[in-house]
Amino acid sequence: MAPQRRAATKAPEGNGAAERRNRSSTKKDRAPREVQRLWQRPWLRTAGLGAGFVLTALLLWSSLGADDGVAEVLARRGEVVAGRFIEVPCSEDYDSHRRFEGCTPRKCGRGVTDVVITREEAERIRSVAEKGLSLGGSDGGASILDLHSGALSVGKHFVNLYRYFGDKIQNIFSEEDFRLYREVRQKVQLTIAEAFGISASSLHLTKPTFFSRINSTEARTAHDEYWHAHVDKVTYGSFDYTSLLYLSNYLEDFGGGRFMFMEEGANKTVEPRAAPPSCRSSSQRGNFSSLPGRVSFFTSGSENLHRVEKVHWGTRYAITIAFSCNPDHGIEDPAFP
Repeated sequence: MAPQRRAATKAPEGNGAAERRNRSSTKKDRAPREVQRLWQRPWLRTAGLGAGFVLTALLLWSSLGADDGVAEVLARRGEVVAGRFIEVPCSEDYDSHRRFEGCTPRKCGRGVTDVVITREEAERIRSVAEKGLSLGGSDGGASILDLHSGALSVGKHFVNLYRYFGDKIQNIFSEEDFRLYREVRQKVQLTIAEAFGISASSLHLTKPTFFSRINSTEARTAHDEYWHAHVDKVTYGSFDYTSLLYLSNYLEDFGGGRFMFMEEGANKTVEPRAAPPSCRSSSQRGNFSSLPGRVSFFTSGSENLHRVEKVHWGTRYAITIAFSCNPDHGIEDPAFP
């Protein structure tokens, strides 16, 4: 049988050991009091709070940026883009639809321009959106106003504003509002036709074409979940070319909310802007009244998978204007009721 090991006998604790333990205990008790006295010093407390704020800000910035992974900016809010176009290979989405020679995309891509819509036009068209959306609004973060069909977000549902409000609509909108809407649409249509080398007359305005107002309110229905990646040609079928006119400024009117083309390696973002940030003050308004709004446009197939980032604060306004090559999918400009 293996011999059993006996535990070493514990030596009795002498006065020296007890003294050392008492000194150690005294130091531990003294340490919190020293820290407390130091923390009571104003300069140190301020420095500590400042460091905590910086750390919190860095963590918040990191968490907001992590939503989108790696991204490259296609158009920054502070620059004026005369015309930027990136050609990409066309997807096969158009093959499952009737083709229209001279219109159906064979050259695919995405573009951004700040020289089509003036600052004044952007401000005036935003006022149209604000007037219409003031009549309702979604309980969630995304509200829609479609002047063509009359669809307006109200709570968790949609109503037809022309039927719902009747003659009161004539006190909200004016004939000039609808004329402006048509002129803006025509400018965007000509821009798309020129960029893709097609005839403007072959493009037909199609539904849904609508104003959007997005804020940080929690989504209530599936209609409020605007941030999911999607393909317009797959979602709507009639879309061949999509455009957006931005009516508010990234990082001034809202945070988050960038438009994003989804790609392997690095997504491409467009920072919405209604006018250059330096032109926002009323004192400068007269000097910068001719500066432009921003339009982005692209072919509607899977080659341009995209989404909008969640809006973290503020309110983001835009108008989506879509075109089809198929005249059967065409709609008329909205008319003053």
